[in-house]
Amino acid sequence: MDPVDPRALLLALASSLALAASVGVAGAQEPAETEPAQAAEAEAETDPEPLALAAASPERVRALRRKIRKHRARTWHWQRVMGVRRTPTAYAERRTRSLARLIRIRNTWRERTDRVVRRAKRVPNRSAWRCIHRHEGPWNDPNAPYYGGLQMDLTFQRSYGRYLLRKKGTADRWRPREQMWTAEKARRSGRGFYPWPNTARACGLI
Repeated sequence: MDPVDPRALLLALASSLALAASVGVAGAQEPAETEPAQAAEAEAETDPEPLALAAASPERVRALRRKIRKHRARTWHWQRVMGVRRTPTAYAERRTRSLARLIRIRNTWRERTDRVVRRAKRVPNRSAWRCIHRHEGPWNDPNAPYYGGLQMDLTFQRSYGRYLLRKKGTADRWRPREQMWTAEKARRSGRGFYPWPNTARACGLI
């Protein structure tokens, strides 16, 4: 057997170490190349604003504006029926095409509508008005000179339900809840239950 040359052995060992070191450096650099791409994907997934803006088609914008107007009109309707101050507005939806902002405005008015409608359902003295109604007539009674389930004449309707009279006509076309709120406004004005002297007495209200 020929003797091994020590210089050849050292050269082979040095080459092997250099190769291993180059592979290790390349492996260590790979995460640095893929990390920014993953972060960008995560950012796009968690940031809804750019996605919302990109999807803001004219049809979608118009649809959201219609819903905002619908919720606002319903809110104002019941506020006027109840005789409470109308929620102010800056009509912000007219000055933006941002889908994200329009959605926020829509949600705000939808929540307001829900709160106002829940309040409108809780008519004060509801049992009293329903008792008077049972003695007076059907909610849709169209026969002059007294209209509806609480038999309101035109003078009464103009005084306490002018908005509904102008919007819907005489009280027989109003919802029962609208008729009761109108009567409640008269009661609160100081008239009490005395516009219905006989039926209020039969119900034990006066």
